[in-house]
Amino acid sequence: MNEELRKLRDQALAGLQAASDADALEEWRIEYLGRKGTVTNLMRNIGQVPFEERPAYGQAANALKGELTDAFDARQQALVQESLAAEMAAEGVDVTLPGRRPQLGGVHPSNQTLREIADIFATMGFQVYTSRDVETDEYNFELLNMPPGHPARDMWDTFYTTTPGVIMRTHTSPGQIHAMKELGPNKPIRVILPGMCYRYEQVSARAEMMFHQVEGLAIGRNVTMADLKGVIVEFANQLRLTGLDRQAAVLEAATLRLRPILMTTLATVLGAIPLALAVGAGAESRQQIGWVIVGGLLLGTLLTLSVVPVAYTLLVRKTHHTAEEAAELAERKATMTEPVEISKANA
Repeated sequence: MNEELRKLRDQALAGLQAASDADALEEWRIEYLGRKGTVTNLMRNIGQVPFEERPAYGQAANALKGELTDAFDARQQALVQESLAAEMAAEGVDVTLPGRRPQLGGVHPSNQTLREIADIFATMGFQVYTSRDVETDEYNFELLNMPPGHPARDMWDTFYTTTPGVIMRTHTSPGQIHAMKELGPNKPIRVILPGMCYRYEQVSARAEMMFHQVEGLAIGRNVTMADLKGVIVEFANQLRLTGLDRQAAVLEAATLRLRPILMTTLATVLGAIPLALAVGAGAESRQQIGWVIVGGLLLGTLLTLSVVPVAYTLLVRKTHHTAEEAAELAERKATMTEPVEISKANA
């Protein structure tokens, strides 16, 4: 390498070390390695060098270009590292602190469904009353007109504890008794009672020994069956506004709200069958009473399960919910407070 190239090399490396940021580094690259840079011009002016010196001159110029290119890349990486170190020092990041664990999983489908049900009933003024899972035989059966020996106890066989008379509840209905006693007589009550129920049944692909149940209790002056039908219709309407079509909303509402009616009716009918099939002295009068009970309950249940959904399906507007209806529901939910859990009976 001749003296001219050596001076150019020393000058270029000194300027490269003096470049303290990305802008200065880019100016250096343009000055020495750009299309019109000093090193590039050396390659272009090789024709002005005497013929016998051209091979050595060209080799030295190429070596200089390669050396400056490697030095540029190294300086660029060094500036990036210095910038990262300065940024971390300015922000004061403590790398020894434990990281935040990512949240795994989501809301259980059962809890999600129970919350949706509670939200809908909250818009109708219902509160959530949580009662205990462990009950006494008195509250679970006897106070609900199922004394010892009642046929309904066979289908509601449950889990018994080592304490006599203390069992796992088979339904949420005992919570109604606790609610009436706790909230006081001669006062209006409007609550729903969600919770888990336990029955000694065979576990299968569709059934477990534990299931969730939601039932409601409304007590007040001038409360009639029309209010029950109104609650069912409003429940179906809100399900429809959340995305279900008319028929699906009716079916889901009927399943959620009327299943307790089916269970109660079946239990009472089973208890009245011995009267309907009575023999012996006085059997004729007992049979008439039994068939009246069985027939009346079956007819009432059929009307409740069929007439209400069918009437709603026929009377409701056939159009899908409008944007105004959806906006109204969203506004109601935005102004609505969370469902209040007003009590929990202690075990």
